[in-house]
Amino acid sequence: MASHPVHLPQDFLNGIHVVLSHTSHPGNIGATARAMKTMGLSRLTLVNPKRFPDNEATARAAGAEDILTQARVCVSLDEALTETVFAVAVSARHRSLGPEPMPVRRAVSEILEQTGNGDVALVFGNETSGLSNAEVQRCQRSVFIPANPDYSSLNLGSAVQLLCYELRLAAFNGCPPVVTKAVPFASPVAANDDVERFYAHLERVMIATGFLDPQQPKRLLPKLRRLFGRAKLENDEINILRGVLDAVEKAIDKTSEPKS
Repeated sequence: MASHPVHLPQDFLNGIHVVLSHTSHPGNIGATARAMKTMGLSRLTLVNPKRFPDNEATARAAGAEDILTQARVCVSLDEALTETVFAVAVSARHRSLGPEPMPVRRAVSEILEQTGNGDVALVFGNETSGLSNAEVQRCQRSVFIPANPDYSSLNLGSAVQLLCYELRLAAFNGCPPVVTKAVPFASPVAANDDVERFYAHLERVMIATGFLDPQQPKRLLPKLRRLFGRAKLENDEINILRGVLDAVEKAIDKTSEPKS
């Protein structure tokens, strides 16, 4: 029995290229490259851009210049879609011509699935007029971002970012890997014997300060156990608490020393 190739999440994203048609402002091309790279997409196609290459595009790419360098430039949408098996028009306008529009989150599963058959294109139109009817009709699906109906205008780079985000989320089944360079704040959970030594230390200090009467303890210790149990104490926290208790004991010793 023949085995089917296993597609990793990044494989799905590698099968998608973003197509910008007749872009007016080079800054939007750079912003698109940046939006793509942050979400793991790398293939950019430009259809008859007004200005490209351009310093403004490079500046707005902010570290995603490699996507601009590798961008494919075409004279028409037909050329851009030559080897594409599935094209998706991204448009805020609902039209009676062309494929029925659907919200992007409902469409992403099919978009990713189609990458198994070949290249998939996300097609974005000009900043001012969007996609023409003829361009939409060259696509198999039409999607929209469900923005505020009273003000649905989105910057081109922002629209690309939202589409790429939804695709990344779906490709990783809702749990994309998170990489952080921050120093971890948490420490390992304290072992049971360390926690018990802390309780013994706490009881000793409470008795020494007169806060706890060992002859009439009532429910003080069980309540404190419940309190710290909810906190799920970590090693660092145990060390801090015992350090506080050590400081209290030293202060008690000093006050009890005979004065010369």
